[in-house]
This record gives sequence, structure tokens and C-alpha cells, in this order.
Amino acid sequence: MTAGDLDSSLLGRIVRPVDYVRVLATPMRLRSPHFAVHHLAGRPLPLKRPMARGLALSEESDGALATAEAGRAPVTARLSTELSTGHPDPFMQGVDDSQDPGPFALGETPTPAGGLNRWLGLVVPKRHARRAVTRTLVKRQIRHVAAACASGLEPGLWVVRQRSPFDPKQFPSAASDALKEAARDELRALFERAVRGERDRVKARPAGEVPARGKSGKAARPRSTAPGPAGDASCAA
Repeated sequence: MTAGDLDSSLLGRIVRPVDYVRVLATPMRLRSPHFAVHHLAGRPLPLKRPMARGLALSEESDGALATAEAGRAPVTARLSTELSTGHPDPFMQGVDDSQDPGPFALGETPTPAGGLNRWLGLVVPKRHARRAVTRTLVKRQIRHVAAACASGLEPGLWVVRQRSPFDPKQFPSAASDALKEAARDELRALFERAVRGERDRVKARPAGEVPARGKSGKAARPRSTAPGPAGDASCAA
């Protein structure tokens, strides 16, 4: 299995940047010290099929002929064969390295939507995992745990992003069994909460109120709510 493969036939892949933008625009559903989970009910947007080159050239020729017959200079439309994906989003820049295009490879063909109602996307920024081998390790663990829990997840688009780096003092190696187990255990706990339907809720601050500061001067992190309804999460070991 490569880092780009999924471990479950129940999960499709999110491949289009526009779908990442849609999901990441939603509030965090769950978070842990190193990861955050976003969820959006629905399906990936359909891929736009560019006009066939032969048809476009035929229409262009017909237009030029019509204008020539009318005694006017023909107006030649420039044919663009590039796939338009909308305006570039600055948030999506630098999400991953060029050697591992992952979900942002526009040339990829997404998993067929037939029979699927859950899709997974990964965001592992370089600033949180500088070494490519570390990013690959983290992605493998996300996919492995998500596949184990797929049958219990709500339908829709799921994006897991790494929100902070692992302490290099505790994990000096770029890829080690200790780092793998730490990431997997944290992700398993996170997905088990997702299967139980839990959500992290942040209390809204009154307008003008300054957030409380910790000893380090940084804003204190809001605490999550109490656990949701009891029940076993359907995540395989």
C-alpha cells in the first residue's frame, strides 16, 4: 500500500481544491493536540468536462466563415485548453510538497462516486512536518484509522488536518515506531469520538472581550464539551 491509497472501499478521496475549501470553511468538528477534523454533509462537486477540441475548432471556423461572408474581418477566439479551477486560494498554497502531490493533483481521477457516501481528505502542512518521510507517516496513520472507522462515520466529506507539530525532543527521528504509535493512538481517539457523534463547541465571547492569556502570553485554548452519548466506536484495532 502506498501513501496515496485508502484502506477501505467505503471511503473515497477528496481530490479537488475547491472541495477542500468548502470543507475547511466549516468550523472544526473535533480536535486533539495535533489534529483537527472538519466535516461537511454532501458530496464532492462534479468535475467540469472541457469542450472537445474538435467541436470548439469547428464552431470557431463556422464563426469566421460567417463574418467573412458578411464582409467583415473575422474575429478569432483564442481556444484555451487549460482546466479552470477558479481563483487560487492562498490558504491552499504550501499545504504539501511538490514531490507528493496528494489530494491536489488535478490530473488524478477521483474514486467513482457510485455506492460511496463518505470521502476523506488530508492536509499535512510542511510547517508542522518538515520532513517528507514524516508527512508520509502521518498520512498513512490518518488513512489507516479513518478506514477502520469508516462504517461508523456520518456521510459526507471529512478532512483531517495536522494543526501542530510533534515535539522533536520527544520524537527526534523523522519516522519511528514511537511517532507512528503516538499519531495512531491520537487519531484513533479522535475518530472514535467522531463515530459517537461528538463535537467540540467553543463558547462565543461577548463583543470586545479580550481572550484570557496563559503564562506564555498566548491565548488560552477553549476546552471541549463533555463526552457525547455512550457507545462503542466502530473502529477496528
